[in-house]
Amino acid sequence: MAATVDGVRHRTVEANGVRLHVAELGPEGGAAPVVLLLHGFPDLWYAWRHQMAALAARGYRAVAPDLRGYGDSDAPPDASAYTTFHVVGDLVALIADLGQPQVFVVGHDWGAIVAWQLCLHRPDLVRALVNLSVVYQPRRPERSPLQSIKAACGEDHYMCRFQEPGVAEAEFARYDIKYAFYKTFGMRKPAPPILPKDKSFFDALDSDGTCPPWLSEEDISYYAEKFAKTGFTGGLNYYRCMELSWELSAPWTGAQIKVPTKFIVGDLDLTYNTPGVQDYIHKGGFKASVPNLEDVVVMEGVSHFINQEKPNEVSEHICEFFSKF
Repeated sequence: MAATVDGVRHRTVEANGVRLHVAELGPEGGAAPVVLLLHGFPDLWYAWRHQMAALAARGYRAVAPDLRGYGDSDAPPDASAYTTFHVVGDLVALIADLGQPQVFVVGHDWGAIVAWQLCLHRPDLVRALVNLSVVYQPRRPERSPLQSIKAACGEDHYMCRFQEPGVAEAEFARYDIKYAFYKTFGMRKPAPPILPKDKSFFDALDSDGTCPPWLSEEDISYYAEKFAKTGFTGGLNYYRCMELSWELSAPWTGAQIKVPTKFIVGDLDLTYNTPGVQDYIHKGGFKASVPNLEDVVVMEGVSHFINQEKPNEVSEHICEFFSKF
């Protein structure tokens, strides 16, 4: 198991009523600029091991928590305790613990969604943002997230399947946990997974079930060991709170994000190939919603788990952008 990454320190932070496991690399305390790295589903702090090393080598203090419900952090039992407001609250408390008035932020997948919301609600805490894979789209009052997904992709979109407690968990439990990660990390089809009623989540993925070349067996073993202990419910609860988060966010309908931002996505990413997203990114909608969007990078031949598939390139993009500030 690759639980040890050279020099990484591990600690627990009491944050917003939950205990967050936090991994850190780079200078301890002091005046070193902090970069907060936020993972997605099904992932862990470990997703950022390459970026942490690159940032630490440049004098940054890289801080990567397991978000609530994941890894060695607490997992509240109530499914409604996973709104973006809960998670942003965790991050505000974590930033206070770090002792810096502002931090740089990097997010991927659900981590990107949470990072957008952190910038929306507490822009005073964020110096600059690099987000991967998931764009910011302002709240629309006329249609909830799930209604929008169903309108674009139909009722069999994977996020619809994830809504019913226990259903996705039962599907995941039918497979060897290492195989589940081989399939998930190996997906390359440039489209969101569509799950007909007779297909499982893994049936819908195009990967062959072998270890992707950009991961090691030790990496897969680390994920398998952590998720064997926790299960997937914590991560799935983020999807189950999408509608509640939307309901609670009514005061921010149409709000822009003003934090300086760089966005990176792979051209094979399921998010980039969701209907309407490419036009939104490239025809002015994204820039209108994020007026200080300074750069959009589309990496050719790269799929969803971009920070692990192309670690050096992504690290260089992050460091280059943050060096401006």
